[in-house]
Amino acid sequence: MDVQSYMSTDLVTIQPSTKIIEALDLMKEHKIHRLPVVQGETIVGLITEGIIERNTPSSMTSLDMHEVNYLLNKTTVSDIMEKRVVTINKEALLEEAAVTMRENGISVLPVVEPGNRLIGIITEKDIFSAFIDVLGYYTPGVRVVVNIHEDKKGVLEDLTDIFSDENINIQQIATYRKMGYVQVVIQLESKDVEGVRARLEQQSYEIRSIINKPERVYDVMIRV
Repeated sequence: MDVQSYMSTDLVTIQPSTKIIEALDLMKEHKIHRLPVVQGETIVGLITEGIIERNTPSSMTSLDMHEVNYLLNKTTVSDIMEKRVVTINKEALLEEAAVTMRENGISVLPVVEPGNRLIGIITEKDIFSAFIDVLGYYTPGVRVVVNIHEDKKGVLEDLTDIFSDENINIQQIATYRKMGYVQVVIQLESKDVEGVRARLEQQSYEIRSIINKPERVYDVMIRV
């Protein structure tokens, strides 16, 4: 999956010359915590609640409320915005976006086209949504987790053949490499937990867990 599949394109932006007090009002109105700063269609910075807070006199200051409000009305976004904005392109893989966020200690990436033209934004929440979709969290069925201790060619084919022979549709499949073994997570279009267990045990597979998800994921979890 790529960034453009999960990025938001309904953007709320702000100009560098906008006063900080207006930026705060805009965030409050749209219930957001950050605003891309644009000049035309080009991103030139990023302003967040955290940046504003760090640049606002604290309650320990000797300034009274009128003086604080005066400063907020006097200060513009360009005075305090983050100018070195880390961005990403829409064709980038979602995992690249996740790694970029983690390595830079940030939770949002503006999505740009050549020339830094802003076309979207992707956040940690969007990455979480993609992860949930990949694993079929809200999809009814049976999820089975199998531990593979001998990582050899054809293991996934063998697993898929088991379910294909029983006319069970595989909705999602993912693999995770652990220390010394591989974990395969398979989401099946089935309600037969014990039947799935029996088919795998017949082929000597080590079953880590089987989860039955009839309607919502909060249902029965059967561990072996």
